Amino acid sequence: PQPTIGKVIDEAMAAIERENPSLKGVLPKDYSRPTLDKTRLGELVKLVGDINLKAGGTSVKDPLGRVYEYFLGRFAAAEGKSGGEFYTPQCIVQLLVEMIEPYRGRVYDPCCGSGGMFVQSEKFVEEHGGRLGDIAIYGQESNPTTWRLAKMNLAIRRIDADLGSHHADTFLNDLHRDLKADYILANPPFNMSDWGAQHLTNDPRWKYGLPPEGNANYAWIQHFIYHLAPNGIAGFVMANGSLSTSTRAEYAIRKGIIEDDLVDCIVAMPGQLFYTTQIPVCLWFLTRNKKADPKRGYRDRSGQTLFIDARRTGRLVDRTHRELTQDEIRQIAGVYHAWKRGEGYEDKPGWWKSATLEEIRQHDYVLTPGRYVGMAPQEDDGIPFEEKMAELTAQLFEQFGESRRLENEIRKNLKVLGYGE
Repeated sequence: PQPTIGKVIDEAMAAIERENPSLKGVLPKDYSRPTLDKTRLGELVKLVGDINLKAGGTSVKDPLGRVYEYFLGRFAAAEGKSGGEFYTPQCIVQLLVEMIEPYRGRVYDPCCGSGGMFVQSEKFVEEHGGRLGDIAIYGQESNPTTWRLAKMNLAIRRIDADLGSHHADTFLNDLHRDLKADYILANPPFNMSDWGAQHLTNDPRWKYGLPPEGNANYAWIQHFIYHLAPNGIAGFVMANGSLSTSTRAEYAIRKGIIEDDLVDCIVAMPGQLFYTTQIPVCLWFLTRNKKADPKRGYRDRSGQTLFIDARRTGRLVDRTHRELTQDEIRQIAGVYHAWKRGEGYEDKPGWWKSATLEEIRQHDYVLTPGRYVGMAPQEDDGIPFEEKMAELTAQLFEQFGESRRLENEIRKNLKVLGYGE
């Protein structure tokens, strides 16, 4: 490799910043530092340089963006828990976007990570015949490195966005204080304990009550509501505990949100979707207006909430991670849109149900989909009960015999090793 390769890259970074004002002061320019292995740096440059980044002759519209997205995903997987700070799995982002359909208007993500929600929103617009620029993008990110990743992610796709002039904490320094967004998409940090509650006791965002100091989940939810336009819709990821927590403050906030008829849909997701956690999560969809909207083809959904239990969806892509298939994403989004339009929707026991506000009250304002969808009907295999019971009993006695045989074998082996009775 060239011994000056670090200097060449630093000069290239400076040139990119000159050509792209939105990246001014964002790109790293320390590749010439003596401690960086120039041989490895050269190999990396060659590896990336050999990738065909031209779209011509391929079905990939944005190869450079796809490569960047791939590296982000691999980096998040390698980083494990900390990787989730900047990366939301693609299938989750896609499902959120397909559900809220951001065709035209202001899109906001107050914890935008590396900008994946914005990229997917632009893809959605283009795939449905719109133009780049039909949506205005606003975001904020508190981690300085992640904020830079987002700026780069959007710049290489020529997506204009207002991410603020610097990184900043959304709760303590809201950079878009006056924004009312048509679409909010977000994956906030789960169960954040140190979020600055003590400095925000009289904040205008807490319409439904002061969130507890030890958990920011309902601070995020109220932040989203505060920034929603009169006809806006928010779709975001939350820890499952948010659906049923009974601490006094969180219960009161959830009750207030439900009674104001803001909850449009709740989706329970399978576990193992995230690099940050193995626990299952849920998706919330909130809207300020459930009245009929002939322009969009929506019926009046006042006093109704759709519950979808998608815990049995997804396929394992490796030992620890699961992802939704394209068919599953289409099905979940399709059920939601059919319900909103009142066309071709029917409750499906065990999977989805449209519940009334009165039913939610009867469940003491718990929003866990499993409470509402019930059990899927069991298929009758046609075998008479007596016959089935005899077969199962015979199988059980056979397993008892095998268990005794294995126990004797283990005792014998332990005796040989000098640990017998």
